[in-house]
Amino acid sequence: MNLHELLLNPGSRLPFRCELSTDRLDFPAVLSYTAAPVGEGFIVNNAGALTLRGTLSAAMRCVCDRCAAEFDREVSYPLDVPLASELQDGENPDYFLLEGDELDLEELLETVFILNMDTRFLCRADCKGLCSRCGKNLNEGPCDCRTESDPRLAVLEQLLDDKP
Repeated sequence: MNLHELLLNPGSRLPFRCELSTDRLDFPAVLSYTAAPVGEGFIVNNAGALTLRGTLSAAMRCVCDRCAAEFDREVSYPLDVPLASELQDGENPDYFLLEGDELDLEELLETVFILNMDTRFLCRADCKGLCSRCGKNLNEGPCDCRTESDPRLAVLEQLLDDKP
């Protein structure tokens, strides 16, 4: 994306919309993208300081890391990325660097998407997972497996069983 005109006109804005290719957005828990990631917003020139603002959203079919159930998830991340042609010594490294007057918008949006993506995908916050013995999904109810207690706590169990 060429920003030459934007750089010449302080106070101006340049709108953008970019749909990302999912080829490089491969996560083990994402089975498929039901709506490709899309970044929308504008780049504003505030007295020579460029900032990209907007949202990055996607919809995907995922598999839960605890219970292996498939579920749909929609994500939306805010975009507020400062842009710079070069960094001076000691300047904030959070700036995304331009190549001359060019911005690789797809690379920027891919980076934001990857950095914001969850490290674990859960079908719900209180997912109980699978029984380690029989493999039953504990979100659907308890299994029939007997819970084994730690043999080191057997003496304490006897004390509790002896209680009147």
